[in-house]
This record gives sequence, C-alpha cells and structure tokens, in this order.
Amino acid sequence: MGIEQIKELVSNMTLEEKAGLCSGENFWNTKEVERLNIQKIMLSDGPHGLRKQDAQADHLGVNESIKAVCFPAGCLTAASFDRELLTTIGEAIGEECQAEGVGVLLGPAVNIKRSPLCGRNFEYYSEDPYVAAETANAFIKGVQSKKVGTSIKHFLANNQEHRRMTSSSEVDERTLREIYLAAFEGAVKSGKPWTVMCSYNKINGTYASENPVYLTDILRKEWGFDGCVVSDWGAVNNRVLGLSAGMDLEMPGSGGINDALIVEAVKNGELEEKVLNETCVRILDVTYRYLENKDKSAVFDLEKDHALARKAAEESIVLLKNEENILPVSKEKKIAFIGEFAKKPRYQGGGSSHINSFKVTSAMESVSNLGLEYITYEQGYQTQKDETIEELKQKAVRAAKNAEVAVIFAGLPDNFESEGYDRKHMRLPDCQNELIEEICDIQPNTIVVLHNGSPVEMPWIHKVKGLVEAYLGGQAIGEAVVNVLYGKVNPSGRLPETFPVRLEDNPSYLFFQGEGDVVEYREGVFVGYRYYESKKAEVQFPFGYGLSYTQFAYSNMKVDKNSINDTETIKVSVDVTNTGTVTGKEVVQLYVSPALGNILRPVIELRGFEKIQLEPNETKTVTFTLDKRSFAYWNTAIHDWHVLSGKYTIHIGKSVRELVLSSSVTLESTTVIPVRYDLNTTLGDIMKNPRGKAILEAGQAQMFAGTQAKEMEETAQDSSGAINDEMMQATMEAMPLRQMLSFIPGMRREMLQQLIDALNNN
Repeated sequence: MGIEQIKELVSNMTLEEKAGLCSGENFWNTKEVERLNIQKIMLSDGPHGLRKQDAQADHLGVNESIKAVCFPAGCLTAASFDRELLTTIGEAIGEECQAEGVGVLLGPAVNIKRSPLCGRNFEYYSEDPYVAAETANAFIKGVQSKKVGTSIKHFLANNQEHRRMTSSSEVDERTLREIYLAAFEGAVKSGKPWTVMCSYNKINGTYASENPVYLTDILRKEWGFDGCVVSDWGAVNNRVLGLSAGMDLEMPGSGGINDALIVEAVKNGELEEKVLNETCVRILDVTYRYLENKDKSAVFDLEKDHALARKAAEESIVLLKNEENILPVSKEKKIAFIGEFAKKPRYQGGGSSHINSFKVTSAMESVSNLGLEYITYEQGYQTQKDETIEELKQKAVRAAKNAEVAVIFAGLPDNFESEGYDRKHMRLPDCQNELIEEICDIQPNTIVVLHNGSPVEMPWIHKVKGLVEAYLGGQAIGEAVVNVLYGKVNPSGRLPETFPVRLEDNPSYLFFQGEGDVVEYREGVFVGYRYYESKKAEVQFPFGYGLSYTQFAYSNMKVDKNSINDTETIKVSVDVTNTGTVTGKEVVQLYVSPALGNILRPVIELRGFEKIQLEPNETKTVTFTLDKRSFAYWNTAIHDWHVLSGKYTIHIGKSVRELVLSSSVTLESTTVIPVRYDLNTTLGDIMKNPRGKAILEAGQAQMFAGTQAKEMEETAQDSSGAINDEMMQATMEAMPLRQMLSFIPGMRREMLQQLIDALNNN
C-alpha cells in the first residue's frame, strides 16, 4: 500500500482510532482497527535469535518462548569483522520471523561499549562506532531482505543498566556526534531499518522518548529516516510530548490510559491532529510493508540454522595467545577438559534476548563425537556461587597434571552479567582464577577458553600458553571451539573492543554509573582505543587484535593522490599475502591519524576494514575509499563535520597497535569558518591565521615605531637572566590584545580598535 493510500486510510479513521493505533494491543502486538480492516502485526525480541512469546509475555525473558536457534551474541559476531556473515545471519533470522508471523525483529543493538561493566555489553557490537554501524548495517540488510523489519536500538546514549529508566546521559555535542550518534548514523542511512527503538534514559535532561532534537531533527530531517520510532518497552514518560517529538509507537500498550490523553490533547489544542495523522501513517507504513509481503512458504529450519550458528561462531572466535604454537592441539595428545562450561557452556546473556534454544552442543559432547580416546573431564568449579569447592578443584588439578595439555573452560556465570544490572567488577569469579593459577603451576601446557560477554582481567595471562576468546557464542559454541582447538577451523576473529589490564585503566572508570540519576560522559570522544592509544597506555589486548594459524605479509601500499581537498575522495590499496602453510582469513584494517592542530583529537581512528580469505602463497589486493568523513571531526562552532587543513597519516594495520604500512596525504579544507577578533584574542591566535599575521605585523611596525620599539628591544634583551627567549615568545603568544595597553608605553585603545577592525574586515 502506497503512502497516499495510507494517508487516505488515516483520513477515514476516527480520532479515537488514531490515538489507539499509537500503542500496542498487548505486549507484542500492535492494535487492529477492525472497522477499516487494519490488521495487527507482531514485534518480537532479537537480536541474535527469535524470542517469540505467545502467552504470559514479558520483556525480561522470565517466561518461556518458542523453541528457536540462538546465534552468537553481538559481542562475538562483531569480532568476525565480516559483513557478509552478518547479512547471512540476518537472512536466516528474517526467514524464521516470516515462518513465525513476526513483522519486526527488535534488533540490532548498537550501543557503544563505553565501559566493560555494562551488563548488556554482550548484545552490543563494539567500542568503535564505525564497526558498530557497519556490523548493524549488514545485519539489517539481511533481515529486511526477507520483508521483515528491524528495530535498531537503543537510541540514544544508553550505555549502562544501572538506573537506565531514569538516568540522564550528560554528553557534549561533539562526543554524541563522533561516538554515540555515529554508531546509529551509518546503519540508518545505509541499512534503512523499518523502525528505531528509543531508549529509556534521558539525554542531557530530556527523555529519549520525547526528545525532538534526536527523534526528528537528526533522525528524520538530517539522516532521512522514513520509518517508525518505537519506544523501548515502558520507556514512555509523557505520551503527548513524545508524539510531538516524533515517538510514534508506544510499547506495550497502556490499557487505553495514554490513548485517552492523546484524544484530550488534540481536542484542547495541545497536540495538532496533523502530528497524530503523520504518526499513524508511519505506523501503518511499517505494518503494510510486512503484511503485504508475508511469506506463507517460509520454513523455520532448526538444524540448518544451527549449522549456520556454528559457522558464525567459528568465523568470529578470537585467538588471543598461542605461545610455542600450542594450538592447534594434536588429536593424539592426552587432553584434560576442565571447567563446568566444557559441559554446560555459557553461550548467551540474560534478559530480553534470551533464546529458548532447541539444542545446545557443548565442547565435551562435540569432542566425544570426534571419537578421541585421550580426553578426560573434570568440573573444577561451580557457577552457582563464587566459592571454591576443594574436592572439585583437586580433581581438576590431578587431571591436568596427568594430561599433556590442560584446556580450562572459564568465564562469567549468568549472575555476573545480564540485562538489568551492571557488573560489579571486571574479574572472573575468584574460584576460577584460583583454579587457573593452580593448574598453571603444575601443567605448563595450559590453554584457557573464555565464555564471557565483555572483557575480564587476567592475572594469570603470563602463565598460560594459549587463550581463546569465545565470547557468548550461541548454541553451537561447543562445536565451534573444538573445531578451533583441533585446527579444523583456522581462527580469524579480531577484538572489536580493547581488553584493558585493569578496570581502573578504562577511561570511564571514575564516572561510570554517575551520581544519582546524572551520568557525565567526561571522557568525551576518548572511548576505548581512542583513549588507550592517545595515552600510550598498556593494555592486555588491543582493539583489532587476533591471531591465526597462518601468517600474513603486507606490501605495496598505494595512495592514488598525495593532496586533495575535502570534497574529493582518495583510494588506498594494499597487497596481502598468506605466507603460511594453511588457508586463513585476515582482517585488513585502515586507520587515520589527524593533522596536527589546536583541536583535541584521538591520535588514531579506524576508518575501514575488509576481511579476506587467502590460500597459502596467495596474494590479494584490498582497496579502500576514503572521503571527508574519514578525516573530519565534529566542529561545534559550525555544527557540522569539518576537516582541518594539513597532513594526515593513513595506516594499514593488523590491529590498532600493529601498524605495518603508512602513507601521508595533505588535505585542504574548503570550509571557511569566520573568525571574530576582539580585545581578548591572543597574539598567538592571530599569528596562526596567515592574513591575521600579515595585518598584525603591519600594525606592529606602526605601533612600535621610534622610542617604543627601543624600549621593547631593551626589555627583550634583559641581561639579568630573568627573561629568556622561550619565556618571551610564550608570553607574547599568550598575551591578549588588551594587555598591550599595559605593557607597551604609549599604546592607546583606538590603535588596538583599528587593528581589530582590520582583522575583522571592517
């Protein structure tokens, strides 16, 4: 149904029907308008699988949903750095939605990982907005190719669970634009999600659900979003203000309470009926996008999607340490699998994304299916409480001692991270750390496999020879891990976030969760690696890091232009060769370091990535295209993206800390930013502008003529040692024009005003 037909349909609705359409019939469905044959559609939780509840619905995953497939959580799929893989996962989930009559999937979740402590980090993609946007974009395209909508969430600055329904994220304009809005911007503009879900929290004092700056000015007018804004479940504060701001669909319904408020607001003139009409058009547009494309032939193929979930985990698992090439392990070696997660893997997080998996394959089950004779198992620890059970620990230590290799499956239990609350610390359970330390003391060949949704501290890292980051890998994670351990799969994941050494090293550490309902984002744009690299801080593992069972060499970096203006694009190419003996995949990363200037910027930022597969001795050329945004920062003076003129460095790297090739390019800004000079403008700031420098020098020649020049020269040549050249230069650069009245004999205000007028073209 076209927009004009939908508008005609809305014109035939009563005021009460229009008001009613703006909220859900129940927990998961929109309302019908039976008189006009308007049907309802179902929205259902994602983003890494279908959580469809038919009865006793809730948004926290308390009540059971249908049997489905749990794909790897966002924390792991982002580590794939593989757009094609994310699209394939989206297609599979979209097909599942069609088979189950779900019109909108509530995902992807793209909020930035500001702190490792956020309880919902396992759903989110990255600390970097470019990675988050590109990953989300690929997933959205996959789901919506099946004529099922997505709901990118949670818009905006929703980066903690603590007091998430009432807290205010206090974020400056530049930080919002460069970090938190940017994660949504790329996905909204390119992926064109059918809906955007607004978050619970306030943004600089105004609830996201009633914030016209973000819901209308930026989202619709600037980015061109043409879909429907839906509230997070229960995120509506003032329904009438929300409608005026651009918040369309309230979920779940309020039992008619807010519907009545909408009717009253229209009748008393508080709300224009035109606004209500536009809201109804947007809701119905999404409704008919699905209803007119329902696929009755769609099949929910559980086994097929389970196989895809395994492949997705295999493509995403990150090999973090492989000392003495302990991995892959030989099938002939005696291996001890230790840890409860080897039999009962933690493969997803708690809350609204919790999938009722139709089956789960553990590492022990998977390794048994291989028919290996030399595998033993010990539980080692419990997950219900963080308490060491001595008997379990000692059995595990003996098993490790009697084996040739010990593989410890460790990680965060369900009660350590979940939607609804934040982590209290960045440690593994103490009982697990104790177990790892003791096993390392008696078994030098120890490998740790981690099941966690966010970084953990690793006090034992220098003692283990192998480390595999499996994150929360979905219901097939056991198979995927075993295939990586034994070399059936060559790991190719890369970290989409930094692993700090300690929680205290994180830039948000002092300000995370805030005071009361006020959360200040004082670290600004220095989030994740932008902070660690600018500070040159020690980290456990850097952003973009990951190992392989083969080696890659980079060569022949080319930049097609040495100098451009900011309206042009530039192409960068590099050759990558697999110099090892097995087929592998490499994530080629492009970073940009900014020109030197007076703008405080991170020293390096990711601006491109591509994942490629290479056979042994094979070479491929990877090409990137960079545009203005690749070099720009958000200028709050002009409220727009701005490129400073100067020399920028383009890096090709294996991670943000392993930059293998670099080249420079000179950019010229085409944006003229007016500068107004006054009595408080410093001499140094004037001298930075070539025209200002010329005018100032000409003015000085006149002002300092005669005896004034002689007195200044005598002062500068003070022989007492109190004044040196560096001090004199620094003092002059920092001196505002007004101080010349005090320090230069004979200087008059009229003379300074003439100089200011000349500088300002008056």
